[in-house]
Amino acid sequence: MMNFELSQEQEMVRKVVRKFVDEEINPYIQEWDERGHFEPSVMKRLADLDLMGVCIPEQYGGSGMDYNTLAIVCEELERGDTAFRTAVSVHTGLNSLTLLQWGNEAQKQKYLIPQAKGEKVGAFGLTEPGAGSDVASLKTTAVKDGDHYILNGQKTWISLCDHADHFLVFAYTDKDTKHKGISAFIVERTMPGFSSRGIKGKLGIRAGNTGELFFDDVKVPEENLLGKEGEGFKIAMAALDNGRFTVAAGACGQILACLEESVRYCHERETFGKEIGRHQLVKQMIANMEAGYQMSRLLVFKAGELKNQGKRNTRETSLAKWQACDFANEAANDAVQIHGAYGYSNEYPVERFLRNSKAPVIYEGTREIHTIMQADYVLGYRSDKPLSQMLPAWPYSDVKEEV
Repeated sequence: MMNFELSQEQEMVRKVVRKFVDEEINPYIQEWDERGHFEPSVMKRLADLDLMGVCIPEQYGGSGMDYNTLAIVCEELERGDTAFRTAVSVHTGLNSLTLLQWGNEAQKQKYLIPQAKGEKVGAFGLTEPGAGSDVASLKTTAVKDGDHYILNGQKTWISLCDHADHFLVFAYTDKDTKHKGISAFIVERTMPGFSSRGIKGKLGIRAGNTGELFFDDVKVPEENLLGKEGEGFKIAMAALDNGRFTVAAGACGQILACLEESVRYCHERETFGKEIGRHQLVKQMIANMEAGYQMSRLLVFKAGELKNQGKRNTRETSLAKWQACDFANEAANDAVQIHGAYGYSNEYPVERFLRNSKAPVIYEGTREIHTIMQADYVLGYRSDKPLSQMLPAWPYSDVKEEV
């Protein structure tokens, strides 16, 4: 049976993250957003608070908490700004949890432990200029050469592109077998032939670091192959189950931020002799935000509980990501409407919320991809078989070391 009350530990984490956001992000976020500046010291502070490996087992440097605690962290971070929830989503959700699930013991010791401790930062390299929703269209290649693989290609829209130390990169080792020929590699920034470049001029998440990765004859040791050759597509899809979960949780935080700012403004602003919150159509927008927040949070916690049990959750996570991100986009739009002309300026944060709310509707599976997925489940065209390699159930007492 699911318990929707936060545990004492979860409530403590929520308060810690909220205090951190209110004191160390919110006072500076407008300036960072205007400058298009990613503040790396935030990552250092998250590490100091043991929030870079929230749900990684203690034996691998993490805090050993459950997946819904990770959701709470992401919700509270995005209540401040999407950029910093994105950083945790990529570092923890897409990279570190994938290493926990698919890495061998040597890879966990070398890469997962320092990432979980926050000593190193991880990122994820799947999307390419011509390959987004259609993963099989990627063009990056990895050719075996003795005890190395030679990587060539390009990735784009990669979060933490200029700040991450380690990247999970997906490339073809056998183009003839299409998606069954994709493999996953751990690439270090310091490997010769690797370079990155940030993307400017984004609509939103301007305080986040997003850009391109380039691989020019990068020699990657064969021991940096994650899983087996040809397992890259499965690994990527498993990673997205974790990344989408954190995106959905963050969207709850965005709705909450819109709601808090709108309620505050409703009590400050008067029209026709009364607070605007007294007007029926404003109440409707406030009520929709509250409904969207509560429904999204339930979907996220359901997916998180399945993760806690070590059960496959692709369907549930997809639904949570789709709905929560749509609700967040709608909440941000309504928040601007409630603020009227002031909502159209950066005098209030709701214009930033609206700009930030669009990207999550697109990345890690567009709204349209998730719509098709959910319809296919209902129609019986799609079903999920248990993956051969799942994340361990929480608590992690049964995590076994691999030799």
